[in-house]
Amino acid sequence: MADDNAPAAVLDEIVDLAAERGVPVRHVPAARLESAARTDAPQGVLAFADPLPEADVDALLHDPHAFLVVLDGVTDPHNVGSILRSAEGAGATGAVLPRHRAAGLGPTVAKASAGAIEHVPVARVGGIPATLERASRAGVWTVGLDGDAVDDLFALDLADRPIALVLGSEGRGLSRLAAARCDVLVRIPMHGAVESLNVSVAAALACYEVARKRGAEPEVGFEPTT
Repeated sequence: MADDNAPAAVLDEIVDLAAERGVPVRHVPAARLESAARTDAPQGVLAFADPLPEADVDALLHDPHAFLVVLDGVTDPHNVGSILRSAEGAGATGAVLPRHRAAGLGPTVAKASAGAIEHVPVARVGGIPATLERASRAGVWTVGLDGDAVDDLFALDLADRPIALVLGSEGRGLSRLAAARCDVLVRIPMHGAVESLNVSVAAALACYEVARKRGAEPEVGFEPTT
């Protein structure tokens, strides 16, 4: 924790929370903290933690209520973090990322996820196409987002089956093999001059469409207001 010109109230709150949880706190010069940080803006505090445990992909696929987000080569850690944040908010049960040619789960992903990385189980796999085949064998419906697809995301019935949303990399989108392994390809309709959305924005829309469809039926005892 840097002790140079940091807001005292914020530091006091962090120190108190750390003490409640038995976390030791050290005060160091700001220059030392910044040299150790792996983000552009550590904001005066740096925490060291154990690596996040990897989820088992088969456990994620065999969840009868599976709602997964599969990233096919997303390389920008800010996008990965934002996608995990949207996935967690929409109630996703897990995420699947490739081990190679994709952003790792580093500090930038953690920060961009705003804490979601602690709550969304993440499995790392050797290849996305092979994982999509395993998903189909496990009864998970794989839905790939592709701007050139014929089917409309918002016209799909997404509520009654395990599902995996598959999103491609920035720029080129889904790889040919991943697209071929998806059960269905869908597009997000575009009504303006731009041809596509940022992958994290597309993921947010898709995740919340799944959440909306799954929560479409009113809860028992719910009475609409007049």
